[in-house]
Amino acid sequence: MTPGSSGMDLCSAEPGEVVVPAGELRLVRTGLRIAIPAGYEAQIRPRSGLALKHGVTLANSPGTIDSDYRGPISLIVINHGQDVFRVSRGMRVAQMVFQEVVTPELELVESLDLTERAEGGFGHTGH
Repeated sequence: MTPGSSGMDLCSAEPGEVVVPAGELRLVRTGLRIAIPAGYEAQIRPRSGLALKHGVTLANSPGTIDSDYRGPISLIVINHGQDVFRVSRGMRVAQMVFQEVVTPELELVESLDLTERAEGGFGHTGH
């Protein structure tokens, strides 16, 4: 929507309304298919305004579209809000950001090097 926006808006291409009851999810079609260059992915992310105003987000966030996928782009919309949410045709539902993918060469080892953090996780480094 603006020159500094990182994401491209994804809109509903559904012929009618998609009704998403509170606590449920629905698939919303965008009508788009894309070919992403090798070495890149498209990340599908929720729109912050829908999350703040309605409690609506994406169930798998960020979603990933791989460079070899050629199928239609659909969005798994989930309603964490208290009210029914209606997705109408043309409504901006998500955003798509392109990201370079780094594919490291992995090596199977018997043990890992030691770090100060070690196995600490899930809040280990803060409150």
